[in-house]
Amino acid sequence: MTSRLNRWARMAWLASCLGLTAFGIAQAEEAKPVNLKTTADHSKFKELQREFKSGPELTKACLSCHTEAAGQIHRTKHWKWEYKNPATNQLLGKKNVVNNFCISIASNEAACNSCHVGYGWKDASFDFKSEENVDCVVCHDTTGNYRKPSGLAGNVVTQDMEFPPGSGKILKAIDLSKIAQKVGKSSRDTCGACHFNGGGGDGVKHGDMDSSLAAPEKAVDVHMDASGLDFTCATCHKTSSHDVAGSRYTPTAKDAKGAHMRGASNDGNPATCVSCHGNGPHKKEAVLNRHTAKLACQTCHIPEFARGGIATKMSWDWSTAGQRDANGRHIEKKDAKGRLIYESRKGDFVLAENVKPTYVWFNGQVNYTLLTDKIDATQPVTRINTLGGSPNDGKSMIWPIKRFGGKQPYDTVNKTLITPHTAGNDDTGYWKNLEWNKAIEAGMKVSGTPYSGKFDFIKTQMDWPITHMVAPKDKALACAECHTPGGRLEGLDGIYMPGASANPLVNKLGWGLVLLTLLGVTGHGLMRVVSRGKK
Repeated sequence: MTSRLNRWARMAWLASCLGLTAFGIAQAEEAKPVNLKTTADHSKFKELQREFKSGPELTKACLSCHTEAAGQIHRTKHWKWEYKNPATNQLLGKKNVVNNFCISIASNEAACNSCHVGYGWKDASFDFKSEENVDCVVCHDTTGNYRKPSGLAGNVVTQDMEFPPGSGKILKAIDLSKIAQKVGKSSRDTCGACHFNGGGGDGVKHGDMDSSLAAPEKAVDVHMDASGLDFTCATCHKTSSHDVAGSRYTPTAKDAKGAHMRGASNDGNPATCVSCHGNGPHKKEAVLNRHTAKLACQTCHIPEFARGGIATKMSWDWSTAGQRDANGRHIEKKDAKGRLIYESRKGDFVLAENVKPTYVWFNGQVNYTLLTDKIDATQPVTRINTLGGSPNDGKSMIWPIKRFGGKQPYDTVNKTLITPHTAGNDDTGYWKNLEWNKAIEAGMKVSGTPYSGKFDFIKTQMDWPITHMVAPKDKALACAECHTPGGRLEGLDGIYMPGASANPLVNKLGWGLVLLTLLGVTGHGLMRVVSRGKK
């Protein structure tokens, strides 16, 4: 005890000699304000205190310190836009799939690739091995001033320029030096710049991701609530070596691994609900935990999508595109809320807000209809993607999805889907000339797929699992939403739901028990009356 007291005495004496009293320490801490969100103030780096004439030139400066970053990016899906599904052997990714909104990036790279994490991908000549082609700032900008205009193949504007040429429209330059000196962690803004606007506009594609998530209220998303938990995208989509967790090609439909514990080995997906909340999240209503055996958390906790005041597209009909006014000019039509519902370039759209999802059995396997696949035009609808699952495979859960309807061109002779050249200021770009044959020939040539010269339009369908816009628990689905006739899960195979389902055999047994009970009670009552009369 004496030695311990002596040690404290010596420490106190040393602190007094150095002026580090409790008051002095507090003054020292207050003397130098620091940014607690980063370990480096990039404005102090001489490498960034100069003019940059291009994105690759800035990346070269970044790599002088972050020597391994580009190599890490090269291994990710954000860079490759290509993924081979080991379960199906399908070669997927944005480079290869066809969709039913913007259809394909083939021949449209200069426009689509403004959302690529690189610079200069305009055609097949792009160098995927170049480290300087990596765009560091697109994910790490904190100023809100970083822009990659559509049509420039992911490049940035460092000098004012007219674009498209001859249009009279001026693209203003951005100051890469000022932007680079304020880089930081990724944010909802940097992720959302692409993911909120996927498919050609705000909220078009996913339905559960749009610009309302940039700073949402609790009612829109309980996790991302800007004045509450304030999650960023990376809070759930945890990243290792620049590889972001989560995939729409091989999503985790049923997470049996439980909550992730720090320090414990876990090869599960950190972006699932279960990875944080575990498989028994309901503490007060334990009966609800039985639902987690068959229901994805999102089924009850995302009652509607497109809840942030921004409509999502529910269908896109390319077959009506091409209309012009009396003077031959492109036309647009808007609904009563001022939202675009028709464009000469794109056709008709159906928009919706606060949409109740469609519900399906889903086991995480997704199959795509690719350019090389034959389609059956006699079917009511062609599925662009098919979500695997059944009530009996032991792997499936009931999931909420957005079902996106389309009508798009296909080759009537070869029986394949088509990749038209839509974007671009050239003579074959459909958005400029509204000529399908030219656009299709140009697009299919880039895709390397045969085109017969004959086309028509076919109805298509694409399914998107819903996992964002999680509502507060008091806004989750109530029992009556499902456990009543006509409830949300009506018509879904493989379930019997008390209060909703009608099974003839069960109904007969039930009514039989009721009748027997009634007869028993009535008989017992009569016997009591008779026996009382005898007495």
